[in-house]
Amino acid sequence: MRTRFIIIGVAFVVLLSGSPSAQGDRYAPFFGSLKWRSIGPLRGGRSITAAGSTKRPLEYYFGATGGGVWKTTDGGVTWQPTADEYFKTSSPGALAVSESNPDVVYVGMGETELRGNIIQGDGVYKSADAGKSWAKVGLERTQAIARIRIHPSNSDIVFVAAFGNPYGPNADRGIFRSTDGGTSWTKVLYRNETTGASDLVFDPKDPQIVYAALWEAFRTPYSLSDGGPGSGLFKSTDGGTTWKELTKNPGLPKSDVLGKITIAVAGGDRRRVYAMVEAKDGGLFRSDDGGATWTSVNRERRLWQRAFYFIRMTADPVDPDTIYVLNFELLKSSDGGKTFKPMPETHGDHHDLWIASNDPRRMINSNDGGGSVSTNGGVTWTEEGYPTGQFYTAITTAHVPYHVCGAQQDNTTACVPSNGNGRDLYAVGGGESGYVAPDPTNPDIFFAGSFGGYLTRLDRFRNQTRFVNVWPEYPVGQAPRDLKERFQWTFPIVFSPVNPTILYTSSQHLFRTVNEGQTWEQISPDLTRHDPNTMGPSGGPIALDQTGVETYPTIFTVAPSRLEADTIWVGSDDGLVHVTRDAGKSWTNITPPDLPAFSRISLIEASPRKAGAAYLAANRYQLSDRSPYVLRTDDYGTTWTKIVRGIPGDDFPRVIREDSIRQGLLFLGTEHGLYISFDDGVAWEPFRLNLPVTPVHGIVVQGDDLVIGTHGRGFWILDNISVLRQLTAAITTEDVHLFEPAAATRSVSRGVAIDYYLKAAADHVTIEFIDANGGVVRTVTEPPPQDTGPMPEGVTESSRAPIPRVPARAGMNRFTWDMRSAPLHDFPGLIMYQTDTRGPMVPPGWYRVRLTISGRTLVQPVTINKDPRARDVSDADFREQYRFAREIGDAFSRTSDMVVSTRRLKAQIADRMTGIIDSSVIMNAAAKLEASLTMVEGALYQYQNRSTKDPLNFPPKLNNKIAVLLSVVDSGDGRPADQSYAVFNELSSTLSRQKQAFDALLARDVPAFNALLAPVGRRPITP
Repeated sequence: MRTRFIIIGVAFVVLLSGSPSAQGDRYAPFFGSLKWRSIGPLRGGRSITAAGSTKRPLEYYFGATGGGVWKTTDGGVTWQPTADEYFKTSSPGALAVSESNPDVVYVGMGETELRGNIIQGDGVYKSADAGKSWAKVGLERTQAIARIRIHPSNSDIVFVAAFGNPYGPNADRGIFRSTDGGTSWTKVLYRNETTGASDLVFDPKDPQIVYAALWEAFRTPYSLSDGGPGSGLFKSTDGGTTWKELTKNPGLPKSDVLGKITIAVAGGDRRRVYAMVEAKDGGLFRSDDGGATWTSVNRERRLWQRAFYFIRMTADPVDPDTIYVLNFELLKSSDGGKTFKPMPETHGDHHDLWIASNDPRRMINSNDGGGSVSTNGGVTWTEEGYPTGQFYTAITTAHVPYHVCGAQQDNTTACVPSNGNGRDLYAVGGGESGYVAPDPTNPDIFFAGSFGGYLTRLDRFRNQTRFVNVWPEYPVGQAPRDLKERFQWTFPIVFSPVNPTILYTSSQHLFRTVNEGQTWEQISPDLTRHDPNTMGPSGGPIALDQTGVETYPTIFTVAPSRLEADTIWVGSDDGLVHVTRDAGKSWTNITPPDLPAFSRISLIEASPRKAGAAYLAANRYQLSDRSPYVLRTDDYGTTWTKIVRGIPGDDFPRVIREDSIRQGLLFLGTEHGLYISFDDGVAWEPFRLNLPVTPVHGIVVQGDDLVIGTHGRGFWILDNISVLRQLTAAITTEDVHLFEPAAATRSVSRGVAIDYYLKAAADHVTIEFIDANGGVVRTVTEPPPQDTGPMPEGVTESSRAPIPRVPARAGMNRFTWDMRSAPLHDFPGLIMYQTDTRGPMVPPGWYRVRLTISGRTLVQPVTINKDPRARDVSDADFREQYRFAREIGDAFSRTSDMVVSTRRLKAQIADRMTGIIDSSVIMNAAAKLEASLTMVEGALYQYQNRSTKDPLNFPPKLNNKIAVLLSVVDSGDGRPADQSYAVFNELSSTLSRQKQAFDALLARDVPAFNALLAPVGRRPITP
C-alpha cells in the first residue's frame, strides 16, 4: 500500500518501511551464484568481552564489536566465527561460559562501553553445544548488556546486567535473573528508566552473594552524560532475590553524583571486594568486610580515566592482593591496589579480562585489537590476526588490480589488494577515523583524515607524509562552540569525479583545494543548523570527553556530481541538505520537509547516471529512533521521495550507492547488512547473501564488482555483478537463461564468470568456449569425462589439472572459466615437479560461450581484455605467446598419448600371457617387447614417481621438462624469450627420437608378437 503526502512546493512520497517488497522475492532465486568474498585485512578490531573454559584449557571465546562471536579450540592460534548463521545483531557486549558445563555459553548483545558509535543489540543468545548452534533466549529490548554471570554449579541459573537503551529511557534495564536456562527472566534489581546496570559479580565461594553496579548515563549525537543520582553499588545475599545498597557505606565517595562503577571480589579472600568508582572524589576502593566499610587505596587517574569507555577490573582467583585494571593500559597490582604496573599487551585500550579460576596463569584479554590469550600470566599473548576490523567506509584505488582502503577504528588506515587474502596491508596516512581519498591520477598519492581535522598527504613512492589540515589548530578538549572550524570524527575527503585536480573536505564549511592542500578555499557558509544547544561541552556531569567524536554540527557528507563539474551536494549531521550548481557561489537549502529535525545525513549519493538525481541515507538512532530514512530526488532536491519499502523498521541506513551501469539499481548499507533495489528504491529486498550480520558503512561499485566496508568484519567483495545488471521480469519466466558475461582482463581477473539459470536441475550440461575463428578452445561438461585407466598402485597424489565441475542445480549456477585452453593430455597417476597439465592462457580478444542443456543451445559473447599495464605487449606478441604455448602443449600431449599407449600395450601383453607357461618363445618375446615399451615409457616419463617430491630422487624425464617449459612460456604477458625456442627445439628432437623408437616397435615388434599369439588362440594386442 502507498501513502502520498503532497507538500506545497515539495512533493514527498512515503513508501512504508517494513512492507513486503513490490517485487517480493522475485529476484532472490537469481542471487544463488553470488557470494561475498572476504579480503581482510587480517587485523583484529575492538572487543569488549571474552571468556574461557576452566575445564577445556584450549577453548576461548571473544566478542568482536560489529563482528559476532569468535572461538578458538587451540589456545588462540586460530579463530573462527561461531554464530554467523544465528545472530540477528552483530555486537556482543557480554559473554560467559558455564564452569559446570562448558558446552553452555551465553552471549548478551549490544555495547555498553559508550563511545560515539556503539552498536545496539537484541537480547541474549544461548548455545548448548559449545557454539555450534545458538538460540535467542529473551531480553530483546535491553539493547545493551554489560555482563552475564552463570551460577558455577547450575548453568540454568544466569544473571544479566542490562544497561538498556544508550540513547533514551526504557524499562528493560537493570539486573535480570533466569532459573530455567533463559526460558523466562525476572527483573531483580531496577532503579528507573534512565539507569542501567554496568557490572555484576558473584562471590567466588558463595554464588548466593552477588554484587551489582548501576549506572545512570546516556548519549546524544552531540553529548555524553556519564553519571547521575541513579548510579550505585548493591549486594545480594540470597541469590539476587533482594538487594541492599552499599553506595553510601563508609569510605566510598561522598559525591551526590556518581558515574560508572566496576567491582571485583578477590578469589583468595571472599570478604575482599574492590570497587572502582567514577566520581569527583573517585578512584579505587577496597573493602575487607564484604562491602560494609571501604578504604580508598588509589586515586590515580590512569585507573579510571575515560570511565565510560573503560573502568573494568578482574581479581586474581587465588591471591587476594592481585588485581587487574583495564584502561588504556592493562595494569596489574600485587599489593592490594596500592601500586600498579603496566603489563605486556598486543594492543592498547583494554575492556575485559577472564582468568581461569583453576589456573591464574591462563587468561584472555579483550582490547581494541580483539581477543588475545595468555598461558603464562600475561607475559606473552597470542596474535590478533583475524578480519574483524571496523571500517568507516570503503574506497578503491586505480591500481590494477584495484586496492580497497579505509580507516580502521582503533588502528590506522589500511589498504589491501582486491585479489589478496588480507595479509598484505599498508597504511596511507590519516588515522583511525574518517575518509581515504586516493589521487585519481597518481596511485602513489593518498589523502586521509582522522578526528580533529587531521589531514595528511602521503606520497608512497617517496615515503613522505605531509600534513595539509585545513585549519591546523589542535581542537581536543574544546567545546564545538569554541572552535573556528568544527571537524567531525569522520569528516569527508573526496575528489571531484569530473575534475580530478579538485579535492573537497568539510567542517561546518565546505573547502576546496586545487593544489593538493597547499591552500584551501572556503566555498560555503555554515551549512548546519548551528543550534547553540548542540554546541556545548561533551561529557559531564563528572568528566568531559572532547575527543572530536561529538564535534557537532558539521557537514557530514559531500557528494560532488559525477556529471556536472559545478554541482555539489552536502548533508549535515544535524539534518540539513544543500546543493550548489555554481561551484559554491550560491547554495540552496533542499532539506526534505518531512525529514525529522536533527537527522544525521549519513551519505548522499550523486547519481552516476542522471544529472539532478541524488539519493540520501539518514539515521536518528542516537536520538532513540532506529527507523530507516532513505530518500530520492530527480530534480536537484525540489521534490523528494521516501524509498524505504522492504527495509525493516529498525534497520537504519549508513550508505547508499547507485550502480554505474544500470540506472535505478541501488545498494543500501544498513546497521545489520545490505539491501538491493532494481526499481530506483520503490522496493528493497535483503542482499546479505553469505555476508554475516554486520554494519555496512561503505559501498563502492568498482567496475563489475561490488565492494563494501563493514564496521566489524573488514572488507568484502562481490565479484562480478553483471547478473544484477541484466535481471528483468521477463528472465524470471524462462526455463533456461544464459547471462552475458562481464568482460575479464587477462592476468588480472579471477576468471570469466559464466552465470546461467536453470528452472529445473539438469543431468547433462556442456559449456564450450569458442574463439573468433570458430574453433573450440575449451569444453567442460557435467558429468565430467571418466579417467582413461586406474590409478597406479601406491600413488595418491597427482600433477594433473583439476577437473572442473559444471554446476547444474535448479536456480542460479556459476562456472568460472580460468581463461585457459583445454588441459593437456595426461594419464592417471601422473606426477611431475613444479608444473601441471593446465592448458595455456588464451590471448585477449573476442570469444563466445555456448551452453548446451538437453539439446537446447544458448550463446553469449565473451570479451577478454588486455591488462592495461601491458602497454608494450602487442596483439601479435599475445598471439605468438599463445601459438608457441599451444605447440609446446601439443608436444606434451604426444608424450602422454605414447605413455598411455605403452601402458595399454603392456596391460594387453599381461592379459594375453595369462595361462601361457610352456612356450619359451612366446614368453621371451613378451618379456622383450614389454622391456622395450618400458624403455620408451621411461624416456618419456619418470614412472618411479609415487609422490610429488619423488622427482628430487628420481630425475624428471622428457614430459616434465616440456611441461616446465610451457609454464615458462605461458608466464606473464609477452612474446616468449628466444632461449625458450632453443630449449624447445632440443626437447622436440628428443621427442621425435622417442616417437621413432615407439613407431618402430609398433611396426616391427608388435606384429611379430601378434604372429606368435595367433597359433595359441590369443587375440592380438593393439596400441
